[in-house]
This record gives sequence, C-alpha cells and structure tokens, in this order.
Amino acid sequence: MLRVLTWNIRTGGRDRGGADRLDQVVQVVNQQAPDVLVLQELRGFDSDALMAGVAGRVGMTPHLARSCFGQPVAVLVRPPYQVLAAGALRRPFHHAAARVVVSTPAGPLTVLGTHLYPYSGGRRRMEVDWLVAATRRAPGPLTLLAGDLNSLDPTVDHTERLAGMPALYRRRHLRRGGRGVDTRAIARLLAADLVDLWPSSNVGAPEADGLTVPTRFGGAEFAGMRLDYLLGTPAVAERVRGCRVIRGAAADTASDHYPLLATLDLG
Repeated sequence: MLRVLTWNIRTGGRDRGGADRLDQVVQVVNQQAPDVLVLQELRGFDSDALMAGVAGRVGMTPHLARSCFGQPVAVLVRPPYQVLAAGALRRPFHHAAARVVVSTPAGPLTVLGTHLYPYSGGRRRMEVDWLVAATRRAPGPLTLLAGDLNSLDPTVDHTERLAGMPALYRRRHLRRGGRGVDTRAIARLLAADLVDLWPSSNVGAPEADGLTVPTRFGGAEFAGMRLDYLLGTPAVAERVRGCRVIRGAAADTASDHYPLLATLDLG
C-alpha cells in the first residue's frame, strides 16, 4: 500500500511574532508515515537547508517548487520508493506546482502538488487548465493531483454556508459580480475525468467528515469547507482503499487546515 498525504501547513509552520508549529507538523507526519507527502504554504522554505532539515526529520526526500508570487509547495517521497522525474510546472502559478513521478509496482505514478490562487475563481480556473494539460502529459495512466485548491465542490450547495461569511472572504468563492457560487475549478477537473477521492471513497458519509478547514487553530476566512483535495485518474481511483481527513491531537492546532490522507493499492 502507498499512502499519500496532502497538507497546507500555514506559512511554513511558523507564525510571525507567534508560535513555531513545525514540531507539531513533524509529529503528525511521523504518526501518519505517508510514502508521498504534498505540502503547501512553505513560507521561508526557499532555503534548501530548511527544506532538507524538515525532510530529514520525517525521513523523506524533498522536491521543492519555488514561487515567484506566493509560497512554495513541495512533494516529498519516502524510500525505498524511487523518483523517476521531478520538477516544477513552468507556468505562472500564484503559488507553485510541483510534478514528481514515482516508480511503483503498478507503473509510474505522477503526483502533481499545488496550491491554487485564493482570491479569484477566474484565476483558479486558468491554473486548473495548466494542471489538466500536465495530467495529459503524464507517462502513464496513474496520475494524482493533490493540494489546497481553494475551491468548492460543484456537487454541494454552498449558499447557506457562504451567506454567513464576512463579505471580504465570501467574494473569493463567488463569480464576478456575485453571480452565484464559483465552483468552476473543481468542475473543470471532474470534466477532465479526474475522480474526487474523498467523496468516492466515503459514499453516504456526512459532508462534515470531509471538511478540511478550519481547525481549532483558527481560520477567520473559512466557514467549514472542503478546500483540500486528492483527485486521481480512473486508474488511480480504482486502487484507492481509503481516504480520510486526519483530525485530533496535534492535527487540531498544527495548521488552519487538516491533512487529507489516501491509501492506494499499487501492487
């Protein structure tokens, strides 16, 4: 079994003038022991030494994608899994997107780790088009897209939830001019034949079980949402043996996002 965990650790796991949460982040990762770890909001991790230090504490090899505008993202891989190729997607993502191809007994698994633009659905839609193109260039049928997509699920009615949010944050999830909830980013990924792994693995489960924000740490810009996703090609989806949000203990306060974990049977 191969375990994939995606997590937005909020500003590199450290707060300006506040606590250092990196120890809690490392604790959660070591408890879950993923084989592939996809991290977002790695503020300050442009330093190779810092990235290597954290990777060493969790026993994984890091592949960092730096950002020109926002914060880096990274995909980390645990030995003995071997990396066949790694790099950043060369598009002007607000944050970044990393592409890592991992050798598995079932064939190469392409992992795309990203963090989509937070403030505009139109910009997110553009970034999603670049990701869809990247999935089509994958060397085999096994592709997994992971990250904080800052986007709402088009299969759920979000009207009531958004109505209770401050206007400053609500507008991030509305189409221009307030013309309805903007779910175009996820809808585009689903239209590209990617499968949303949490709902497909938890049929009949309460929607609340899949919410990834906010945590007990806080998050004034959230209203009980699922913003963090694992989406796979059909060849990946049929190999999923579980997908769940990690809650409790250090995961409640290490970030304003909960981690999302999927287990894949890759032979």
